[in-house]
Amino acid sequence: MKHTNHIRELFLNFFRTHNHTIAPSSPLVPYNDPSLMFTNSGMVQFKNIFTGDEKALFTRAATSQKCVRAGGKHNDLDNVGYTARHHTFFEMLGNFSFGDYFKQEAIEFAWNFLTTELAIPKQKLYVTIYHDDEEAYKIWHKITGFGDEKIIRIATDDNFWSMGDLGPCGPCSEIFYDHGDRILGGLPGQPNSDGDRYVEIWNLVFMQYQQLSNGERIKLPKASIDTGMGLERIAAVMQNVHDNYDIDLFKNIIEEIQELSNVPVKIENAASYRIIADHMRSSCFLLADGVSPSNEGRGYVLRRIMRRAMRHVHQLGCKDPLLYKLVPIINKEMSEAYPELIRAEGLITNTLQQEEERFLTTLDKGLKLLDLEAKDLKTGDTLSGNVAFKLYDTYGFPFDLTKDILDRKQILINEPEFETAMQAQRELARKAWVGSGEQTVSEIWFEIYNKFGATEFLGYESPSAQAKVIALILDNKIVEKVDVIGKKFAIVLNQTPFYAESGGQMGDIGNITDNNQGIKLEVYDTKKYLSKLHVHFVTLVSGGIKIDDIVNAEINEEYRNKLRANHTVTHLLHATLKAQLGSHVAQKGSLVASDRLRFDMSHNKPITKEEILLIEQTINRIIYQNIPISTVKQSIDDAIKSGAEALFGEKYEEEVRVVSVSKNNNLISKELCGGTHVNRTGDIGLFKIISESAIAAGIRRIEAVTGEEAVKVIHQQEKTLVQLSELLLVPVEDLSSRVTSLINDKKILEKDLTKLRKDYLMSIFEKNYHEKIGDISFMHHIVDNIPVKELRSLVEDLKNKFNNAVIIIISNIDTKLSVIIGVSKDITARISAVELSQLSATILGGAGGGGKSDLAQSGGIYSEKIPEVIAMIKDKLQNI
Repeated sequence: MKHTNHIRELFLNFFRTHNHTIAPSSPLVPYNDPSLMFTNSGMVQFKNIFTGDEKALFTRAATSQKCVRAGGKHNDLDNVGYTARHHTFFEMLGNFSFGDYFKQEAIEFAWNFLTTELAIPKQKLYVTIYHDDEEAYKIWHKITGFGDEKIIRIATDDNFWSMGDLGPCGPCSEIFYDHGDRILGGLPGQPNSDGDRYVEIWNLVFMQYQQLSNGERIKLPKASIDTGMGLERIAAVMQNVHDNYDIDLFKNIIEEIQELSNVPVKIENAASYRIIADHMRSSCFLLADGVSPSNEGRGYVLRRIMRRAMRHVHQLGCKDPLLYKLVPIINKEMSEAYPELIRAEGLITNTLQQEEERFLTTLDKGLKLLDLEAKDLKTGDTLSGNVAFKLYDTYGFPFDLTKDILDRKQILINEPEFETAMQAQRELARKAWVGSGEQTVSEIWFEIYNKFGATEFLGYESPSAQAKVIALILDNKIVEKVDVIGKKFAIVLNQTPFYAESGGQMGDIGNITDNNQGIKLEVYDTKKYLSKLHVHFVTLVSGGIKIDDIVNAEINEEYRNKLRANHTVTHLLHATLKAQLGSHVAQKGSLVASDRLRFDMSHNKPITKEEILLIEQTINRIIYQNIPISTVKQSIDDAIKSGAEALFGEKYEEEVRVVSVSKNNNLISKELCGGTHVNRTGDIGLFKIISESAIAAGIRRIEAVTGEEAVKVIHQQEKTLVQLSELLLVPVEDLSSRVTSLINDKKILEKDLTKLRKDYLMSIFEKNYHEKIGDISFMHHIVDNIPVKELRSLVEDLKNKFNNAVIIIISNIDTKLSVIIGVSKDITARISAVELSQLSATILGGAGGGGKSDLAQSGGIYSEKIPEVIAMIKDKLQNI
């Protein structure tokens, strides 16, 4: 039996021997296609090459691409667990040609790999072609000897692939495996082709046409190949099983779930085991690629996947978190091919545990609400769809869990009503996704890049450089010259010392000049497009500039030095946080500006004052030691092996810069980074944390300053302390004890004031505000700016002191009314404080009215209607 990992290795080695570059899997978050939520096929990372917007560094490639299909157009989530081949996470094996080989070689490669490398009997294989693709038919017939009975013509779009309404497209040829007549299902194109007997294992796409807007298709100048074979599907074939979940990889995960849950696999719970196994893979890989569970976008889909798995853990009967305990088996099965799982193990484990603990609380709340809403429903009754949506939207309670619970009681759900509410939410989510800041890169940048290539960055070595103007962009158009003083536009040079915004570091500012021609441009920002093109955003100060001008580009060194300091200290902060708070700490975002830095990280609780002080002391100690910063270039593999920190979800080139800080062979920090850094830690000067806060569940944010900005913060704090010292007439070192003493004195005085105020009000109530209505003493009074808490206490005392008494006090604080009503307990059977309070709220335009029969409180805004309230209560008392 060939193991899944071995099949992957065989595939890549096969294409390596056929002169293919083995490209690493791209992250699950597509770096080049904002229209996709997740990478869902092998061709995604090559999309711009296929469209001609990017030049390939190689003409042949092969990959094993990690893919997720959950959320968006490609969504398999709800089918997972109930079919043999649906997954949220899967691996796509693929080989690609960018204008190199075409149909003949693509078909030969596929056939030889399947029948020679994997030794699959050819009688088990069938192929489909697009109905009019005679070239593909002849090649298949020649190579395989198959006739019409095994080369099946398909006239539908299943065998014609396109990237969209416009652009590259072409016919496909799919290879099917026959699992045998013990399984129902017909050949492709037959009425019963939806059965499971014949399973597609490999799809070969022959990109040979360009679809034009007028409906015409023309031949591409260079035809290309895009193929995809699901690793799990071919593993099932090679392991002689029909179901993907029976392959070695899934069996090992399912056995571990069974061991940890202590619940045997049975027919009735098999789907739960499959769902947990599948969803664990997608959860681990998404977390490793930098996606965090949240309530929107990719994070929302991840949370939904995780919670679906958690629900099935609960259905197995497990009451405690389980998913995080499965991380080791996922790593054991998959980390050899995907080492990012090991690098992110702490983060993955910690996040899963936190999310599951939260969900168990959610589950408890949801079950209580469901029990409350369904308590009066009988067999055959229907629960409101809005209630089901509230459970889902407010409590994160999955609809199918609500349905499962009610099914057992034979209670229905108004699903159309639920779907209406869901559709409204989906529309909001879609708008949020479209407006999330991810936008298609302008064609202008592709045009410039394809014509001139990447900008050569010289800024590591020099603050200035001579350069040639290769593009001017004004009002989103490429122009030949700009000569209007004060005009803002963009300029691209063939080389530049200006660092372009990336990796959290802001872009450089400075000047572009030519003294001979009187040209001066003020550069106010520098950004990077297509990962390679440095674009300077400028204002024309003097002269005029045109294409092919030779200019001098010079950065603002003071600004750059501040960026350097803040970027280097960000690395030191990351390393220190990991060392002091734990390995689960992972960078979730950063900002490196000239006047401050911001660092977002995974951590599930506030950082204490003591921890912040220790972090500051540790980093400043490193700064004072004036340790040299080492920057070297290495291959990505060597850098990772050497222990360099790689950020989850980042796309790295084959050669990377490694920035490290170490002293006496003691490594302090080592990260892959393309940013600019100080030469020695002493150049940072001083480090000061100015705030620490939560920005999302499990995500903390630290804001800090360095150098002069840190000194400013400390000077301001000192100034404040001196001012306080002068005000309180004590030395600075005695401020803490003096302020503590003042606070204690204030508490005593407030307590005394409260008592005096209460005694005063009690006395005037007893003397002045009695009104006899029948046998009842009615006491009423209006006060201003007295805390409601004190008035409640007063009413409590009055109703306890007097018999047959009704008391109402109305407090007016900042035009908001608070109404406190008390009824002595001997007459609560005759009249209720709650009833009087609710009636008062209605008159005064307020809310509330809650409480007990002897004490209740409400609010209001219409002070002019207070007499109506008094009259209403008098009327009530006269009629009881």
